[in-house]
Amino acid sequence: MKPSSDRIRKMPKTELHQHVDGSIPPSTIWRMMRRHRLTPVRDPRALQKLLTIQPGEEGTLLAYLDKFHYPLWITQFYENIQEVTEAIARDAAKNGVKTLELRYSPVIHTYAGLTLRQAIRSVLTGLNRASKRHGIDCGLIVIAMRQHGPHIAKILARQAISEAQHLHDRAGVVGFDIAGPERTTPPRLFREAYEVAAKGGLGVTAHSGEEVGPEVVWQTIDDLGVSRIGHACSAVRDPVLMRRLARDGILVECCLTSNYQTGAVAREAKHPIVDFVEKGVPVAICTDNTTVSGTDQNKETALLRSYFSLKDIARIHAQAREYSYILKRPRPSAR
Repeated sequence: MKPSSDRIRKMPKTELHQHVDGSIPPSTIWRMMRRHRLTPVRDPRALQKLLTIQPGEEGTLLAYLDKFHYPLWITQFYENIQEVTEAIARDAAKNGVKTLELRYSPVIHTYAGLTLRQAIRSVLTGLNRASKRHGIDCGLIVIAMRQHGPHIAKILARQAISEAQHLHDRAGVVGFDIAGPERTTPPRLFREAYEVAAKGGLGVTAHSGEEVGPEVVWQTIDDLGVSRIGHACSAVRDPVLMRRLARDGILVECCLTSNYQTGAVAREAKHPIVDFVEKGVPVAICTDNTTVSGTDQNKETALLRSYFSLKDIARIHAQAREYSYILKRPRPSAR
C-alpha cells in the first residue's frame, strides 16, 4: 500500500451526503432478496450490474436514479431497513468515517404498511446500534421528494421533528432536505416546510444545482434559508453566487463520482470542488450513493489527491465535521 493511500485510509472522515437506498451493500440486498424470494436474476454478479452504474450508462440523472429500483423491493419492512442501515454504517466506519449523516425519504418506504414514524424509526434504530458498535457519530436527514409536492413535505417536516436528536437521548433526525426533479418544482413551493423544519430545530439542506442553473441555487438559498447545499455544481458559473456562498458560509456537499456519472460535471472537466475551495466556499467530500456509484469514502477522498495535498484534504474533512447537524455530545457506551 502506498504511503498516501495508507494515510487516506487512516484519516478521520466526515460524510454529510449519503443516501440509504443507493448505498446498501449488494451482498445485503442479495441475501434479503433470497430471503423474500424476490431475486430478479440468477446470481449476485448479475444483481450487481442492476445496482451499480455500468460503462455506457453514465451521462444522465435519469439513468442514475433507475438504479434505485431494486433496493425498494426489500426496504419496505422495519427489520430490513434497520439491517441495511447498520450495514451501511458499518462499511462507512471501515472507511474511516467518524461522522455519518445518512439521508432517506420515508414516504417511499411505506408501501407495505409502515407508518411514516415507523419508517423513520427503522433507520434510527439501525443508526443507534451502529453508533454503539462502531464508535461513529450518526444522524438522519429526512428527505421530501419534490414530485410528492409541498403538502407532503410539510407533513414530513413535522414528523421529522418528533424524532429529532435534540429531543431524545440517542441518535435521531438532525436535518431536512428536498430531492428529486428540479426543473418543474421551484424551491419557493417548499418554503413553509422549511420554516417548519427550521423552527423545530433541524438543520436545513437541499439538493440544488445538479441539473439546473445557478439561478435555482440562488432561489434555494433565498427561499429556503439553507445552511448547506447538495451538489450545487452549476454555482461555479456565477461569480456573485460563489461570493454569496463564501460570505454566508454555506457548505456544499460535493459528490465527485456521482456528479460525473449523472452528467452534472463533464468527464473531462475539473470538478467544481476545486473552485469552491479556491473561492473560500466550505465543502464536504461525500459519496452520495456508494453502491450505485461503486465507490466509498476512501475512494472519494483519494480522488482529491489530484487537486489538494493530504494536509488540505484532512482539513476539509475536519471543517466539514463542524458543519454537521449532529449535536456534539458524548455517545452512550456499548453494553
